[in-house]
Amino acid sequence: MAHFAKLDENNVVTQVIVVSNQDTSDALGVEKEHIGAAFCEKLFGGTWKQTSYNAKFRKNYAGIGYSYNQELDAFILPKPYLSWVLNEETAQWEAPIPMPNDGQMYHWDETNVTWISQNSP
Repeated sequence: MAHFAKLDENNVVTQVIVVSNQDTSDALGVEKEHIGAAFCEKLFGGTWKQTSYNAKFRKNYAGIGYSYNQELDAFILPKPYLSWVLNEETAQWEAPIPMPNDGQMYHWDETNVTWISQNSP
């Protein structure tokens, strides 16, 4: 089974579907993305990109609302906070300062651009 993501005109994922191997493979049974994408386009229209559940390619499994970055060839989650920056190697958003690693639970405070302990009053 292969997974394909439908992209809108802004490269935002609007749908993710599962496609059987027979609909993504050539005559020799070798899976090819362009065959699966053409199958999806024929059925549903639009532009389709293959996505990987185990992140073997395109860095992240696509989800609705994710964007596809052609330069990185990656699916990227929506940006969680204005101050966070994209790590182009992992295609993950990162806080401008690392979360403390002291065993406590934290949440991000965008107003003060810092981590706040869940144990704080």
